[in-house]
Amino acid sequence: MMKEIDKMLSGDIYNTRDPELMELAFRAKKLIETFNNTSVDETEEKERILKKLIGNMGEGVWIEKPFFCDFGKNISIGRNTFINYNCVFLDNNKITIGENVLIAPNVQIYTASHPIKVSERINTNPQQNEAPYRTYTKPVKIGNNVWIGGNSVILPGVSIGNHTVIGAGSVVTKSIPDNCVAAGNPCKVIKRDIN
Repeated sequence: MMKEIDKMLSGDIYNTRDPELMELAFRAKKLIETFNNTSVDETEEKERILKKLIGNMGEGVWIEKPFFCDFGKNISIGRNTFINYNCVFLDNNKITIGENVLIAPNVQIYTASHPIKVSERINTNPQQNEAPYRTYTKPVKIGNNVWIGGNSVILPGVSIGNHTVIGAGSVVTKSIPDNCVAAGNPCKVIKRDIN
């Protein structure tokens, strides 16, 4: 029988209130709470906490606090990437971020989603330790040398190509190719071959 964590990572409907998943989420939230309460000059302590929280983190990664995520272990960040204040990464599936990426304040990356139809989204007869709603996930991938402007939202299943810029305030609903500038709600390519 497939475990809920395996269903979550494979994109199947899964139980968000599964005890194993809750335990992993609580572990992450404790680390996040500790990270977000460190002093501004506790650089080594912040790095130590992040190495426990983040699944894979390259050299030179810098994350400003506050930072929020669901599990942490499903996040991979390439070297020299900078993540600014108040970012939220819902890493119910894999979030893969390349090298030399700039992520501005208030960026939100979502891997979790729910069925559109109410009859499919709401679990009308939840059992004990079962969520009253249904959730599935899709991974998010961000290439190398990407710049994501402030207050952007990246939705489940999106890939952003290498050397691409996402304008501030964008809602990225579909994948964006390499070497372009894209912006808007929904986010669309507005300039190509920028490199």
